[in-house]
Amino acid sequence: MKYQLIAFDWDGTLLDSAAAIVHAIQSACRDLDVPAPDDSRARHVIGLGLADAMQYIAPGLRPQDYQAMVGRYRHHYLANDHQLTLFSGVREMLARLRAEGRALAIATGKSRVGLERALDHSGLRPYFDASRCADECHSKPHPQMLYELMDEFAVPAEAVVMIGDTTHDLQMAQNAGVDALAVTYGAHPHGHLLEHGPLATLDSVPELDRWLRSNG
Repeated sequence: MKYQLIAFDWDGTLLDSAAAIVHAIQSACRDLDVPAPDDSRARHVIGLGLADAMQYIAPGLRPQDYQAMVGRYRHHYLANDHQLTLFSGVREMLARLRAEGRALAIATGKSRVGLERALDHSGLRPYFDASRCADECHSKPHPQMLYELMDEFAVPAEAVVMIGDTTHDLQMAQNAGVDALAVTYGAHPHGHLLEHGPLATLDSVPELDRWLRSNG
């Protein structure tokens, strides 16, 4: 068993939420009369902490207005988050990994409150041993989330793999000195993911599961 600790991103990796996040970002901008980003620019910030994401989306916004934008984003996202679904095969993959004795963790750009809500809605809470959120650590691609998880489980970097759908996830893994896998069904384009040297790019959860069976 090569990887003792497997860290997953949440949005766009386990939960099919990228389109909902894009819509919420664009709606928040319109609420504050800020030019709304196109889908590609909005998708780019998925995985970042909300404060960093909004500063990228609206760099000209007055500092005191960023919290209002975050509030409007949350309003739009939470209005429909109960309708979001897991990618096909997620629950079965996590159950298999748990049965093998792997430590499973989440490293996400969500807030703690947001992740707790998502864990309850999805029913995935029992599968995870630990998690780190962007309001508790530096935002991706800073390696703090992975450093803390490695410390918590007392595992070396070579026994850890980070799985995510964005370049922020892959850069965080690089910065922490751990292996990374990219999934192509989430927020960032395949070509951008390849630029950051993942061990593999997987096009579906079943394909990810098969890779972990054979190589992890």
